[in-house]
This record gives sequence, structure tokens and C-alpha cells, in this order.
Amino acid sequence: MASSKLTMADRLQGNDKSVWVTFTELARTTGAVNLGQGFPNYPPPDYVCNALTKIGESGNFMLNQYTRGFGHPKLVSNIAKLYGKLHNRDIDPMSEVMVSSGAYESLFCIFQGLVNPGDEVIIIEPFFDCYEPMTKIAGGKPVFIPLRPSPSTNSGENSSADWKLDPEELSSKFTSKTKLIILNTPNNPLGKVFTRPELELIADLCIKHDVACVADEVYEWMTYPGVEHVRIASLPGMWDRTITVSSAGKMFSATGWKLGWSVGPPHLLKSLMAVHQNCVYTCCTPLQEAVADGFELEINRLETNKEQSYVYTLPNVELLPKKNRMAAMLKEAGLVPIIPEGGYFMLADWTKLGITDDQIEDGSDEPKDFKIVKWLTKEKKLATIPCSAFYGPEHKHLAENYIRFCFFKDDKTIEAAGEILKSFK
Repeated sequence: MASSKLTMADRLQGNDKSVWVTFTELARTTGAVNLGQGFPNYPPPDYVCNALTKIGESGNFMLNQYTRGFGHPKLVSNIAKLYGKLHNRDIDPMSEVMVSSGAYESLFCIFQGLVNPGDEVIIIEPFFDCYEPMTKIAGGKPVFIPLRPSPSTNSGENSSADWKLDPEELSSKFTSKTKLIILNTPNNPLGKVFTRPELELIADLCIKHDVACVADEVYEWMTYPGVEHVRIASLPGMWDRTITVSSAGKMFSATGWKLGWSVGPPHLLKSLMAVHQNCVYTCCTPLQEAVADGFELEINRLETNKEQSYVYTLPNVELLPKKNRMAAMLKEAGLVPIIPEGGYFMLADWTKLGITDDQIEDGSDEPKDFKIVKWLTKEKKLATIPCSAFYGPEHKHLAENYIRFCFFKDDKTIEAAGEILKSFK
């Protein structure tokens, strides 16, 4: 029998569960068509894969050894070059960029590096689910505020643009204890892209209350025609209080490479660097070199022929038809989709499917959307993700009617999902 001393640290208690572990394993064991996890089930663009192959065959021994801890020099230089143009300022690659083991590690370093016990962190719902446990593990207090759907102005079609913050409610969340606000745009799971006026509201409150903004912009390149992605760090007064997080896994559709980065002022990034150097220390050198090569090609294409750039063709050529097809399939099955402005997820109201409470009841006290996702996965062999997983405890009821579909899949997978959905007609 294990000693009573040999138990999980108190700060981790209650933070050991993951919706991804639960539902990914369920999809695997049932053999379901998996529209749950957010990644493409086909290869990334050839040029990044070829770059990695060439690095492995180069014979350059240093590309297989440790590189600079805060980011491979070639990669941080290219990140600084691209993001300098995006933010209309010079960015120092050595002090204003940090490479991490995915955007996930960047977020962990932010919470551990900046949040003191008792600090409050404002989290906009729906949110990527790691924000809440990371806040708690750092000793902080999550303060939740939901986006709420307003009457549609888009010819009756449900759009992520219809989900908005209440300005007075948002203002009320800022207190003398507020340290951070987490802004995810384009939003996962909703697909909302925050507008300039919405960002200006958040920026004004950050400046007024001396609060830092964590801009999780991993889906920054995936906005659809007619939608502008505005970077909050580029607004007046916000560079000095914003850390922008992004991801090579999302940018180049290679989530398994697990490379991300943070961009921001030195006085904020030094806290992240202190955590990073005492956690993973450095990231995979050959992957950083390959991503750096990908950056160079993308920067050149964006400057000379934008329509040849992968970050242009990804949303406009590759994802847009998939998004439209998924929306049509969901509508045909009787679901009510929320059309995203960005990203590659689509929420849908499942309550029109005609599934009764008796069918999905499993004796647990889980929210209805958890039960419907488990039922769909087991009985219909279609795996999705429950949306209440992206809400804090007091607002989970706002999401129980929604489930999340990932449409960044090959045509065969989308077609298979469509056949399953037809069974509900």
C-alpha cells in the first residue's frame, strides 16, 4: 500500500481530468468517425515535410544537438520578421520572441510566470479548456464571462459573429486583483473573430485597470472571406501589456510537431523564459530549423504572390469548401449549425435530432452534451466534443445544447460523417 505522503500535490487536485483524453480514447475504442480532435487526417504541405527530410539527411551534426534555449536563432529571427510586419513595429528576436513546445507550453509558462496566488484571471467563455486548470495550478482564481448569442443580423443564419460580450458585464469582472484576461481569437470552439470595436473595449479596460492580455491567436491564419483578424497587440497602448501566442502546428497543419511561440515585450517575456528554462529548457532543433525554412518561404510568398502562400490557400481554398459542406450536412440532418468566421470547428445545436433523454441517460451527473456525445460515439460511431467542456461551472448550462465538429478532415471522412448524419432524417 502506498504511503499517504505519496499523493498528488494539492495544487493539482481536481485538475487531473481532460476532455481530450476521455473522448479521444472513446473514439479509438469504438472505431468511430472522429470529428472530435482538431487536426487534419492527411499530410501537411510538402515543403515543410521536405525541409525536415533534408535536415535529417544534411549531415550537419549541430542540427541534431541542443539549440538556443529560448528559440533556434534562425526561427526566432523569421518569427520576428513576420510578426514585426503584422504588428507594424520592429521586434527583437532575442528578447521579444520565445519558442515553446507548442502553444500549450507557452500558455503554461504564462500562467506560471505571471500569476501569483490570489490573482484573478478573466476567461471568456467558451474557452480552450486548459485555461481554467492552468490558472488554478498557478494559484490564481478564474473569473468567467460568457459570450452570449444575440438576434442574428445575417439573414437568419446563425453565425459566430452573433455571440457577443456584454460591455457592462465585462467591465464588472475587472477588479484590483485582476492580473490577466485571456483572449482567444479566432475562438475555439465557437469560431468567433473578435471585431476591432470589441477588441478596443477589452484594450481600454486592460489599460484602465493595468491588466495584461494573453492573446491566444493560434488560428490567426484561418479567417474566412470578409472577416478581418485584428491583433490586439497592435492597438494603441497594448503592445506593452500583451503576449501573443501562436503555433506552427496550426500554421502548417502539423499539430504533432508541437512548436509554438510567444511574442511580446521583454518585461513580460522574461517571466515566461524563467519558467521555460526550468521546464523543457529547449525545443527540438531539427523541427525548429524546418519551421524556420517554412517561415522563409511563407514570408517570400506573402510579399511577392500572396495567393501562392499556404496561409492564404488554407482558409480560402482548402477549408472554405469543407466548412460549407459541413454546414449543409448538419442542416440536412436537422441540426442547427453556428457558422464560424474562423478556425476549423463548427458548433451545432443537437436538440432537433429527436433524441430523447431516455436514450442518452447513463446514470451519471454529467451535462447533457457529454451524454449525447458518448451516445453518438457508441451508438452511431460519430465522435464529436461536448461544448460545456469549454465553460466554467456556473455557465455549463449555456452550452448543453451544443456539440463541436471538426471539419478539417479529408473528403472520405467528411463523407462518412455525412452518411451517419443522414440516419437522423
